Amino acid sequence: MTDFGGLVAIVTGGASGIGLATAELLNRRGAEVAVFDLKPDGLPDGILGIEVDVTDDAQVESAVAAVIERFGRLDVVVNNAGIGAVGDVTGNSDDEWLRVMDVNVVGMVRVARHALPHLRRSPAAAIVNTCSIVAWAGVEQRVLYSASKGAVYALTLAMAADHVREGIRVNCVAPGSADTPWIDRSLSQAADVTAARAALNAFQPTGRLVSADEVAGAIAYLASPLSSATVGTVLAVDNGMHGLRLRPPAQP
Repeated sequence: MTDFGGLVAIVTGGASGIGLATAELLNRRGAEVAVFDLKPDGLPDGILGIEVDVTDDAQVESAVAAVIERFGRLDVVVNNAGIGAVGDVTGNSDDEWLRVMDVNVVGMVRVARHALPHLRRSPAAAIVNTCSIVAWAGVEQRVLYSASKGAVYALTLAMAADHVREGIRVNCVAPGSADTPWIDRSLSQAADVTAARAALNAFQPTGRLVSADEVAGAIAYLASPLSSATVGTVLAVDNGMHGLRLRPPAQP
């Protein structure tokens, strides 16, 4: 499929996990892809890596300008850069609250702000934000992370309303528990890593975690010109974790 042929995409947080899977998929489907990441090392051939901290507005502005200088246009922005946080409402310092919100929410704002003048000139402009099902599903020990993703959900809908008449579609993808480096780091803190992973898998209706490639496929759907009527949509990729209410499996 070459639905992204001739288009140029930026993927933030694109050096690993969901971001890397997305960058590779868009590139295979015809897009020129630029990855913004703190460490854009080891990217596949044909994908441009630019070192960017999304909390630094000057770096974001310079990186977007570099993409335009290199490719001459911009059509798709995937706002994927983000960091996690664990704890209840007493568990995170003010500094951590500010840091997570700065990366997960304001980082998206900075990238969109500098991308918009170029997206307005595209006939197939799309922004896809990476949200999470914790934006609306209560999960233990995720207060700060959930609050940041709730803000991303609201941000997506507001941006969609602001820019739909400019021909810029804004949507977001909401993964459930995804098999990414962040999950690996989180599980590594458990006393029994194997048991912790097995318990996490068992919690999923399908008995396994969502893969990075599955989330990338959803992002590509939302970003594709073939989805030109999809606007202001939140697409859950969560193995049915939020929407389904299953009985416990029968015991032998």
